Amino acid sequence: MFDTLTDSFKNAIAKIRFHDDDKALKNATAELKKSLLKADVHHKVVKELLRVVEADTKKNGIGKEQFMMSLQRELNALLTIHNAPKGFVFASKPPTVVLMIGLQGSGKTTTTGKLAYFLKEQKKKKVMVIAADLQRLAAVEQLRQITAQIDVVLVSDESATPAQIVKQGLLRAQKELYDVVLIDTAGRLAIDKALMDELAEVKKVAQPDELFYVADSMTGQDAIKTAQTFKEKIGITGVVLTKYDGDSKGGIALGLSQQVGVPLRFIGAGEKMPDLEQFIPDRIVSRLMGAGDVQSLAERASAAIDPKEAKRMTQKIKKGQFNFNDFLMQMEQMKKLGNMKSLMSMIPGMSGMAKQLGDLDLENSQEIKMIKAMVNSMTPKERENPELLNNSRKRRIATGAGLGQVQVNRVLKQFDGAAKMAKKLSGKGGMKQMQDMMKQMQGGGGFSGIPR
Repeated sequence: MFDTLTDSFKNAIAKIRFHDDDKALKNATAELKKSLLKADVHHKVVKELLRVVEADTKKNGIGKEQFMMSLQRELNALLTIHNAPKGFVFASKPPTVVLMIGLQGSGKTTTTGKLAYFLKEQKKKKVMVIAADLQRLAAVEQLRQITAQIDVVLVSDESATPAQIVKQGLLRAQKELYDVVLIDTAGRLAIDKALMDELAEVKKVAQPDELFYVADSMTGQDAIKTAQTFKEKIGITGVVLTKYDGDSKGGIALGLSQQVGVPLRFIGAGEKMPDLEQFIPDRIVSRLMGAGDVQSLAERASAAIDPKEAKRMTQKIKKGQFNFNDFLMQMEQMKKLGNMKSLMSMIPGMSGMAKQLGDLDLENSQEIKMIKAMVNSMTPKERENPELLNNSRKRRIATGAGLGQVQVNRVLKQFDGAAKMAKKLSGKGGMKQMQDMMKQMQGGGGFSGIPR
């Protein structure tokens, strides 16, 4: 997700090879300046960042480590708004009311669904969504489909005004003890008085704890300008950047907080509901520097994976009893973790492999679809006991899945190899073998068998 920026920092750091090499420091800052401007970081932000980093590095003695530590410190300061909340903060008295605002086409409605999913799955909260966008055709229907998909309550009434539906929803939320209420409001193609008047009325009724401005990262510096306008006219407490996975530059995330004066709270990193990440400065800086973000990875994994189920699965793997039912169950849990490329970048030292993964999609990958079709053509006994699969059974499965027997044999061979490898790695010395494998994959161009 931060590929371009991370590469920029790594390339700049690599310029400094010796201690007290003033020329190398100049080269490093010049390289970084060029890269950051190209990545769409605001020129004033770049100038100030490099001024402080250069001065701080000289003060502590020019060296690769000193330059890296200074860069890390200043990036953290750049992304942090003093005393401002990070991620999602709950009100002292529920429900926490959040007003989702922004221009049309920014991804506001989808982001409302993603935030509801995050709060329900990761924070285990009771969430309500109110459909107060009555301007855009099919906006309520879109939200209805999203909330049905993630199993969250939606309050809607297309015959009411936005203020009326918000009032109805909040009364119900208080009565039925909801933890969080997310209000999706109307956007416009451009800022106008009618939009601001409607938002002001809804804000007055809602008395929100948070006002999240949803900005399309693909619009670059224009997103910062509109965020500033919304802050002046309505007030905002945080920004959510959408479509960040599609922004090859990514620099908008670095300057936004300082330029707008409010914290960046979340980033949308994919199309699926789980693809919303908290923007917590020290964790983001760690990823920018290529050091991963183990804490966020652990939080996401613990929310998606049942501890009892994980323990049961570990025991089965150790005994070599991993079967196709287990495989399907693991795939469903993996989908809850979100964008695979983003997940890989959270593992220390694995940001390079994240690039090699490309946009691996666990739901729509042809390889995964083929395996699912094959498993669905098996009997319950065959799923539980893969060793039952003789040639006649394989022919029947191939026909049922619309595959050739050669394809079925290949998948079964891969599955058998994966099960044996899992058993081996779960035994004594398994962690050391895993680390050696990772080093080989990073040095040798990555996996050769990743489905595209």
